Amino acid sequence: RIWQHMTVQEVRRYLLVTSNLLFTVLGLVTLVVGLWGLINKESFAQEKINGIGTDPMLLFTFLGFILALLSLMGCVGALRENMCLLRTFSAIVLVLVVAQVLAVVVLYSLQRQIEDYLRSGMLAAMVRYQDDLDLRFITNEIQTGLQCCGADTYRDWGINVYFNCSAPGVQACGVPPSCCIDPLENGTVWNSQCGVGAQKLDEFSAQSVIFLGGCMGSISRWIEQHSGVIITVVIILLGVQILTLFITARLCLFWRQTV
Repeated sequence: RIWQHMTVQEVRRYLLVTSNLLFTVLGLVTLVVGLWGLINKESFAQEKINGIGTDPMLLFTFLGFILALLSLMGCVGALRENMCLLRTFSAIVLVLVVAQVLAVVVLYSLQRQIEDYLRSGMLAAMVRYQDDLDLRFITNEIQTGLQCCGADTYRDWGINVYFNCSAPGVQACGVPPSCCIDPLENGTVWNSQCGVGAQKLDEFSAQSVIFLGGCMGSISRWIEQHSGVIITVVIILLGVQILTLFITARLCLFWRQTV
């Protein structure tokens, strides 16, 4: 009954405010994830100010802040009938839509090159695993989440000077604990030595201790299994943004004509 008493312009404004509120929540969630990542790996405590600028979790924090700010701009512009805010909002959203479409086209057309780039990035992260807290955190999250070890195989960890079999330390011929099937002792204590000597084991013996498969294969399988969901989410997000642009344009045109 409420909808029956609302004008077309009021309905459009209501939809614009609602969609922007949803994106504001999404932005705040992304912001929280970024802050959680910073706090969880104790970036501020261990890296201090010198290395914080290279922290990848800052990307989530930055994107979350920008998304929330942009969405709030759209909300305020619609509620206050501020054409200046709405025009700025529309221009930024249009740029983002074009950028997202181009990104989808590039990702689809350069799949092989992107796979090679990811493999090179994974190997580079493995080389600097012990020396870069950010790369160690990301590598551990990938290996634990996808239940994998190394880029293509667990023996890839020989590329790291500490895990190489010629290394003098206790970690020689080992793998990180994030490669282990059960890295926790009694379900509570992280066992940092669970991957020691894993590279010396044959695959039959190693399969009961660590994940044998590389992360590149796991990533490919995950994308294939969730391709339908990924495509649906991308289409919905682009559709909502395009609809938002249309509604904003119609509202600006209506308010300009009534001035």
